[in-house]
Amino acid sequence: MGQDYYAVLELRRSATDADIKKAYRRLALKSHPLKCKEPGAPERFRQLAEAYDVLSDPMKKGIYDKFGEEGLKGGIPEEFGDDNPWTAGYVFHNNPNKVFREFFGGDNPFAEFFAEDGTELIVPFGGLRGRGAMKQDPPIVRDLYLSLEDLFYGCTKKIKISRRVMNEDDQTSTIRDKILTIDVRPGWKQGTRITFEKEGDQGPNIIPADITFIVQEKLHPRFKRTDDNLIFVATVPLGKALTGCAVPVKTLDGRLLNIPVNDIVDPFSLLFSPKYCKVVPGEGMPLLHDPRRKGDLLIYFDICFPKKLTPDQKTLLRSALLS
Repeated sequence: MGQDYYAVLELRRSATDADIKKAYRRLALKSHPLKCKEPGAPERFRQLAEAYDVLSDPMKKGIYDKFGEEGLKGGIPEEFGDDNPWTAGYVFHNNPNKVFREFFGGDNPFAEFFAEDGTELIVPFGGLRGRGAMKQDPPIVRDLYLSLEDLFYGCTKKIKISRRVMNEDDQTSTIRDKILTIDVRPGWKQGTRITFEKEGDQGPNIIPADITFIVQEKLHPRFKRTDDNLIFVATVPLGKALTGCAVPVKTLDGRLLNIPVNDIVDPFSLLFSPKYCKVVPGEGMPLLHDPRRKGDLLIYFDICFPKKLTPDQKTLLRSALLS
């Protein structure tokens, strides 16, 4: 179940653009880590920024409303993508302070806050940095959604980011686009991290943040991955389970395997514990350090029992099974 961005902003799904802005203004000021010292404040502040980043953008909001978080971040399903300009999954830049600054502009929204002694507390806009001290922004973490085919063959992904770049005067800055190239290696797994150092926003007295992408595997219609192996569930009629059969499996590289199953697949034990597994060596995912070698294909079985039997069929079964 994906995130409910409306719930994060305490809104109904019928909320207008003005409602979204009003909710973010109220909750972001309330949950800002400079004001709120509760342990969960930074994460709450980040969730608010991501929710506002999505719902304040008409295109992202439209995709989220129709396809939910999975469609937004994983990319629109193929059948909907032909005429839609959204070609890649959404990734939040994970910099809630950037959303906060862009929302409030150059004004200091904390001018109303006061220190414990009653004097006005002036918070430098953009956070409490040491005067003149160089400090690196926190890492920006994004999900990189890849299909099993991408991870089987390897591929190249080009991702466009927008970043603030300092101008030659070292005082002003400009938003510019940049393309980051990720060479996906065969055998990469979920959780693999790819870091681009210092590719975040530039600014005076700061070291740009690193940008890190974390591999997430998209759901596959035929296979489930476990380590370097692939799991395939074959639907087999009861008769074939008892008498043997060939199981057709279309591999990730497009080949059609006909796997012979000569052992008796016990349908009754499968009802309680699907222990029987047909192992096909070398038909899994490539090994990262030696892509010429592969893991195994593990075939499990979903036995289809007949819904009804004729008297003659019942007689034959009794004769075969009770003899």
